[in-house]
Amino acid sequence: MPWREHALFRMALGTATGLESAVINQRQRFFAWAVASITAIWLLAVGGHWYFESLKVTSEKVRAYAESVDFARLNGAARAKALQDLAAKINALSYEERQRLRAGRLVNGWLDAMTDAEKELFIEATMPTGFKQMIGAFEQLPGDKRRKAIDDAMKNLRAAGSQPTPGGTNDQPPISPELEAKIRTIGLNTFYSQSSAQTKAELAPLLEELQRQMESGKLMRRQ
Repeated sequence: MPWREHALFRMALGTATGLESAVINQRQRFFAWAVASITAIWLLAVGGHWYFESLKVTSEKVRAYAESVDFARLNGAARAKALQDLAAKINALSYEERQRLRAGRLVNGWLDAMTDAEKELFIEATMPTGFKQMIGAFEQLPGDKRRKAIDDAMKNLRAAGSQPTPGGTNDQPPISPELEAKIRTIGLNTFYSQSSAQTKAELAPLLEELQRQMESGKLMRRQ
């Protein structure tokens, strides 16, 4: 091969090798970028999940807050703020978490330390919106539907109470047999309107369960 042709061949071969190397390096850079991007997205997703989970209010977190505050020793503005904070945390719970909290009697220590006026405010603040209208609508139902609704509500509350709670196991009834009997005899609306703040607090789980049934339309579908 003449030297000129040989030189041209070597030059072409070098150019091809350089182009191939450049393509390989470009692919490697793209692959590294893709891996880094996927890793960053995964880390952001995991970090976001952990962050939002940390913001989620659970019955365990409410229990921890309730146990961290000696409500009985508070006075004035500090006492009012603590009560507002507890109510806000309870209101942020899902229905199931609220029932777990109540089944475990996790805020009973606070209730025992509240004045009657504070109990009234606390109950008003933590009961679902429209529960008084629910009581009125419930009383308009036929007697057999009301009895069946209370039976089902008590059954659901007992089932929820049998589950482990943040405070441990619970073998107490959701409401006392005496209160249950009075509700069935006197009627929910009359009994609630005449009850003390302490009794209203004890009735809260039953009222919430009945409201859930009313809102789901379950009571209206019954024949």
